[in-house]
Amino acid sequence: MSPALPPPPQALLRPLARLLRPLVRLLIRSGVTFPVLADLLRGLYVDVAARDLLADPKAQTDSRISLLTGVHRKEIRRLRSQAPDAGKTPAVVTLGSQIIARWLGAPPYADAESRPLPLPRTARSAGEASFEGLVESVTKDVRARSVLDDWIGQEIVSLDPDGRVRLNTAAFIPRPGGEEQLFYFARNLHDHIAAAAANVATAGPAPFFDRSMHYDRLRPETVAQLEATARDAAQQLLTDVNRIALAMAEADDKVTADEKVGPSRRINLGVYVYAEDDPTDEETAP
Repeated sequence: MSPALPPPPQALLRPLARLLRPLVRLLIRSGVTFPVLADLLRGLYVDVAARDLLADPKAQTDSRISLLTGVHRKEIRRLRSQAPDAGKTPAVVTLGSQIIARWLGAPPYADAESRPLPLPRTARSAGEASFEGLVESVTKDVRARSVLDDWIGQEIVSLDPDGRVRLNTAAFIPRPGGEEQLFYFARNLHDHIAAAAANVATAGPAPFFDRSMHYDRLRPETVAQLEATARDAAQQLLTDVNRIALAMAEADDKVTADEKVGPSRRINLGVYVYAEDDPTDEETAP
């Protein structure tokens, strides 16, 4: 990845305003005032300058950071004295996503088309796939019954007339405003912006895939049909890639520490569909 000169500030301001508009709308509705956001941004400017742009610890002086960010040195000293946010992944997110990924991708729990199979609560014979075995294949720290009761309450799963556990794939959506949804909100937007920013600041071929299809001046009925088609296609893409990724991850787990080279890496494949009314001429005018 070859570095390139970043866009000039004036060129970034207009797309930045459009990028931030829905976020500012959410912040205002959620009661996050501008002074709170400004203090958060001030701290981020200092942290990014010190951690990401000044690789040499000797260069991470208050004066150097002040020159890069425009933040006063007194504020920099205050901000650098505060404990950083740990930013750990919520345990409920890690556990739930791992169980669902295995149910959708591992042959004992899914069919050849990656459709989750209905599972008995416990194995009735040796080697039989079960919900208890599924949970224990991910963690032995949480009882399968606890997961089952919680997921039935959230309608993520249901019990069929034979007492088997069925996954409601459409219902596996984090509770609005809950810890899981806010985690994915931050991670997915971070990764999409990080990919787009890397592409803008890189000379030569873009290092990350970032494409979209867009149409305007369509009838609402047409958009509704396209949205339904896109949802089905996107879900199939995620299911197919998840099956491949799960098999490769399990193969990686068998690699010994001596065979591993370099730090571990992560990957995030995201898909989004968005539709709204066409903007008025006043909204699109420069």
